[in-house]
Amino acid sequence: MPYFLGIDTSNYTTSAAIFRSEDCSIVQAKKLLPVKEGELGLRQSDAVFHHTRQLPEMVEQVCGQYRPESLAAVTASARPRNMEGSYMPCFLCGEGFARSFGALTGAPVYTTSHQIGHILAALYSAQRLDLVNQRSIAFHVSGGTTDCLLCEPDPELLIKVTELGSSLDLKAGQAVDRVGVMLGLRFPCGKELERLAEKADRHFKVKAVLKEGSCCLSGVENKCRSMLENGEKPENIAAYCLDFITETILGMTGWALEKCGDLPLIYAGGVMSDQLIRSKIISRFPEAGFAAPELSCDNAVGTAIFGYLKQSGE
Repeated sequence: MPYFLGIDTSNYTTSAAIFRSEDCSIVQAKKLLPVKEGELGLRQSDAVFHHTRQLPEMVEQVCGQYRPESLAAVTASARPRNMEGSYMPCFLCGEGFARSFGALTGAPVYTTSHQIGHILAALYSAQRLDLVNQRSIAFHVSGGTTDCLLCEPDPELLIKVTELGSSLDLKAGQAVDRVGVMLGLRFPCGKELERLAEKADRHFKVKAVLKEGSCCLSGVENKCRSMLENGEKPENIAAYCLDFITETILGMTGWALEKCGDLPLIYAGGVMSDQLIRSKIISRFPEAGFAAPELSCDNAVGTAIFGYLKQSGE
């Protein structure tokens, strides 16, 4: 059975995945990069070191039962986004491995962006890969981005993205992690902050700070710190943070639909794995598509699917 290997080496996670074209199934293995308690991430040199250690294990986990001659293509995320100047050293680990693996096996090698991988993983999970050939609006909401994107078919890139809006300061994932660490949670803080917010017994009025299709999120960190200093419960602070992010994304979505028309909506990125945020978006936009939680956070599934779509010409 032909299979397509994907590699993603982000600033959060080492990931490898296989997409099997005959039954459209996936196998993935991923491992968070280790971050010391109380810290908010890694230097790029440290991320490269940990990817170098972790990537062989991830590839071994997904490729152990597959024969090299059945490899149809290998794809790596080689940059954060498909835009000029988009670069992070950690992606060199995956790209270098993909080129070496392709040279040894003779399989074609493709590269794409980390962002396109996220979008394709969400489309696959929502059973909407057909949107690769249509116009749609995608959100990529993570530690490094809070982007609202117009997606259009492209023969080379598969998906051409045009930024409709973004965060003008703090990104949504950064806000989650900074508030989480402030509350004593371990980085990355998304899952623990969500569990904390579920226990809230008080919610506060929230007003998103929007400038047309873009947003400002730095105020949520300042507000949460003020709440903590004034003795507010951590559970209620967590709920305020997530409510603020939710209202921001809802506001950006409404603006994008007014600008571009009634297009399909797709939400990708680690922050979109939060069930509290997701449920409120679905209540407003019932037809919106989401990645399953295991495909929302950084993973190589979308990069593997990119190789399949490029190879098949579909």
